[in-house]
Amino acid sequence: MALNPNSLERLVPEQLSADDTTGLEALRIGLERYEFAGRHCRPGRLLDIACGVGYGTSLLTERVPQIESALGIDHAEGAIAYARDHYANPRTRFRATDAMTFSDPQGFDTIVSIETIEHLPDPERFVSRLTHLIRPGGLIVASVPITPSVDANPHHLHDFTARSFRRLFAGHGFEEVDALIQDQPFRLTAVVTRSEARMATMRTNLPAYYLRHPGSLVRRIASTVRHGFKNRYLTIALQAPA
Repeated sequence: MALNPNSLERLVPEQLSADDTTGLEALRIGLERYEFAGRHCRPGRLLDIACGVGYGTSLLTERVPQIESALGIDHAEGAIAYARDHYANPRTRFRATDAMTFSDPQGFDTIVSIETIEHLPDPERFVSRLTHLIRPGGLIVASVPITPSVDANPHHLHDFTARSFRRLFAGHGFEEVDALIQDQPFRLTAVVTRSEARMATMRTNLPAYYLRHPGSLVRRIASTVRHGFKNRYLTIALQAPA
């Protein structure tokens, strides 16, 4: 299965062009999230959920020698094939599977889930599954957009605020140990004119979408008034109960 080099969802670092402003900025903030995760990784086994083409999983094993083994999973077979060809090594493996059905009886000391939960139909059930995959006292690093994204990105199913995202984990006994907030400015003209190839995969006919989903328009206006033309992201590190 071929990868779409202009996808909003799966960046391929080796295929980014110098004029792909959106892609390069998305890669920068994606690497920042993995750097953040690397500062909190526990020794032992690591799981990277929705790893894409695997560059982040590889970064973690390179930066954190205490990781004994890392497994990156993604439901896209094309992304996993690319990951195996470019980033697999004796400590880093990749597997094509669904995050909602994946299981491992050994459990993991660290679980990383970058920009995953907003894609899933049932975020609460996903977090519940994480509680069965993480070892006692282990660490979960997860991130979501905390400004509206469902209106622009047809792959996103949920909008989150910082409060609603943290609430997903609150009932499972996790203790937040650190947080990272990132801003990603965007040019409105680039969005409207779709002047970059990567913009072609954005939702089409936004006015019609807003007519059908007026609440989404209200959230977009409120976010723009508060934050301007930028996307915001929250990454949190959470320790599981011992």
